[in-house]
Amino acid sequence: MDHDHSVSFPLARQGVMGWTPPCDEVGIGCAIVAGVRTQKEESAMKSTTIAVDLAKSVFQVAVSEHPGKVAQSHRLTRSQFLRFLAERQPALVLMEACGTAHFWGRKAQEFGHQALLLPPGHVRPYVRRNKTDQTDTKGLLEAHRNEEIRPVPVKSIEQQTLAGLHRLRTAWMADRTARLNLVRGLLREFGFTIPVGARHVVPRAWEILGASDSGLPTPLSLTLGAALREIRELEARVTEVEKQLGALAAQIPLVKRLRSIPGIGLLTATALVAFIGDIQRFASCRRFASFLGITPREHSSGLRRRLGGISKRGDVYLRRLLIHGARSVLLAAKRAQQPDRLRAWALHIHATRGHNKAAVAQAGVDPVWWTPHPLGERSPRCTDTEIRTHPSFDSRWWISSEREERPKNCRENSSPRPRRSATGYARAISMRVVARTV
Repeated sequence: MDHDHSVSFPLARQGVMGWTPPCDEVGIGCAIVAGVRTQKEESAMKSTTIAVDLAKSVFQVAVSEHPGKVAQSHRLTRSQFLRFLAERQPALVLMEACGTAHFWGRKAQEFGHQALLLPPGHVRPYVRRNKTDQTDTKGLLEAHRNEEIRPVPVKSIEQQTLAGLHRLRTAWMADRTARLNLVRGLLREFGFTIPVGARHVVPRAWEILGASDSGLPTPLSLTLGAALREIRELEARVTEVEKQLGALAAQIPLVKRLRSIPGIGLLTATALVAFIGDIQRFASCRRFASFLGITPREHSSGLRRRLGGISKRGDVYLRRLLIHGARSVLLAAKRAQQPDRLRAWALHIHATRGHNKAAVAQAGVDPVWWTPHPLGERSPRCTDTEIRTHPSFDSRWWISSEREERPKNCRENSSPRPRRSATGYARAISMRVVARTV
């Protein structure tokens, strides 16, 4: 019979006394106040891993001191789990990046632990057989051993504040759109049409309600008036949120730098800071674009390579903001008499591949400008020669800024470019991304 000589703390019966936290000989306050980790504590932190299945009231905790083996298993309430974090030696705490994960991640960091959040979709394949709290913690321990699973950074309070304001604004904008469509549809049933555009709905509806010969039933007129007032209230809320975002953006230097990028305004800049945070965790801007889901989806095998539409992975809200910003860049480029190099390139893609493909390609170019330089410095400009001599250069996707002379008897379409998918131009800017990040 094998004996487990690992140190385990006494655990009282949960029905009688609940969980009894461990205590050491010196006391928990000394190490926290001193702030100095001994060699023994550092080695314990490297070898001890704590997997936590988060919940609203009951937390399942698994402690592993050796890979693939659970040494202790606890079922704790919120107060007990907080005491557990406070009285354990510094260790690696694993959690799924779900609701309240960032809050508990910050709490674990306050007690000296290293918090690591894993994407829930990547943890689920490691849960074997039935789904229980214990198997979820074991799945976390197994998923952590896979180095290809990239952790989610713990958001700060400032980031979550910005993210909360964006979520509220998005929800109110959705409610406003629903009310506008409702009013438009009800009036259409009585023979009243409203021009296209959200700005025409409320003024036109008030005109119809104020007309004495409109023929609308009185009960419906009163209810439509309440709906119109609700729309104005939602618009006032959205305006107030945008003012709060502007006030917070004035305190963040990174937002000011991001707003200098073409196609990125207040909403996109604050959303990038809130949901992305540290851009340096991406090895290149190409990976950042892939994280946003604006790179082609690939389905290849052997010598056959197929690139389709954009993958649409990642945050839908961020991708929508970037693409809408790219559309504004295209609109401004059409109006400019002498567009710069970036806008000329966007117009070239627009003329050859259409508006939507050009917008996605322009959205893929935006990460090129977000480089880890201090505020006020610009990314180093790469010449065509430097890009052509780069190891990752692919001539099929390069559009040079220098016009190459062609023989007079050579037609423009004599050497056709390879066919690309609707979003293949997002891959076309990968060389630019790599060149600006080396």
